[in-house]
Amino acid sequence: MSVTTQTATESDSSAGSWLITNIGELVTQDLQREDTDTGVLRDAAVLFEGERISWIGSAKAAPAADQLIDAAGRAVLPGWVDSHNHLIFAGDRTAEFEARMSGQGYAAGGIAVTVDATRGASDQELEELASARVLEARSQGSTYLETKTGYGLDLAHEVRSAQIASRVADQVTFLGAHLVPAGIDPDDYTALVSGPMLQAVLPWVQWADVFCERGAFTEEQSRQVLQACQQAGLGLRVHGNQLGPGAGVKLAVEFAAASVDHVNYLDDSDIDALAASWSPDSSVRADHLGTVATCLPACDLSTRQPLAPARRLLDAGVQIALASNCNPGTSFTTSMPYCVTTAVLQMGLSVHEAVRAATWGGALALRKHRGEDRDGARAVGSLAVSHRADLQLLEAPSATHLAYRPGMPLTRAVWRAGQLVAGQPRS
Repeated sequence: MSVTTQTATESDSSAGSWLITNIGELVTQDLQREDTDTGVLRDAAVLFEGERISWIGSAKAAPAADQLIDAAGRAVLPGWVDSHNHLIFAGDRTAEFEARMSGQGYAAGGIAVTVDATRGASDQELEELASARVLEARSQGSTYLETKTGYGLDLAHEVRSAQIASRVADQVTFLGAHLVPAGIDPDDYTALVSGPMLQAVLPWVQWADVFCERGAFTEEQSRQVLQACQQAGLGLRVHGNQLGPGAGVKLAVEFAAASVDHVNYLDDSDIDALAASWSPDSSVRADHLGTVATCLPACDLSTRQPLAPARRLLDAGVQIALASNCNPGTSFTTSMPYCVTTAVLQMGLSVHEAVRAATWGGALALRKHRGEDRDGARAVGSLAVSHRADLQLLEAPSATHLAYRPGMPLTRAVWRAGQLVAGQPRS
């Protein structure tokens, strides 16, 4: 297949330009290109200037640049968009993990252990811990990260978590509705989350989430939180259907949430509801953007829950995302390659489907897949002219090696907004 050239209409001379050429496989995730129906280009090159991609095309037609990187046949992918994380925490839950591996079941109440440790840590300690996790994620190709509050669970500590999160992550989600603290009436706490706590965190958050699950928040309590957060102008997300069948998926669709995350236990009606949210005829979707089903395979393996039915969801027409769900209790990893590998080897996805879910799918779940997003920033999760220059160079000739060589350190170099943030691109 021939590779045509895509060129920007305006220039950005605010920083030097980079040209990565002799790319064996360039996974753009850009299905709007006329020269590919898969979003994959061969023998390609990409030019970025400042924070933006300015040219994509054949290596033979590549323009000059200030910095030249010869990929020598290696693969280039968009940076991972990790759309579900809990990075603001202190403490350790190794004992809980060991107990679970010995046969004990997971219950949401373990969150309280992290709440105590997080409340006891200083601002500096929490920010240093979270920043280290972000750097760890970047070293494995993650260039855009969401994170949540939810380990403060009172007004002052939730505000502190939101402030710290806003300094270390790209988008912040308010998750005061993570667990009802011990000794507090659930309805009283739900009212606090839906009122004073919500108003206090608004300057630092873009989204709100609720853990609609047994041991956490009931359907009616979750509805109260979602209604209040929607009225406050926040985008919505839902933790749903993780530990058993429940109302999470249906609430997410009802409130036009951008994503519902975990989705381990789905019946046909749940999948039908998610699929219907993507229909152009959906009565609740003026923009035709449905609710993304975000699968968290590292968490599923750690909690020994059934893996989310990613194959069934895709086949039904539901858009999916993959995310790491980094947290101290059930998924203490920032490795998106691990999640992609698991999705291929154990969840029935092709390599292309898994990579797309971990890049473009994550961007879709955060509504960052287009350039005209809510904060005006450039699109992420795909490689196209004028999108943000978030990309990774693999130490492999194709993305297939992520699953073909599971567990191997294949991230050679990572650029975020046009800046080299990890690795060594040159030999």
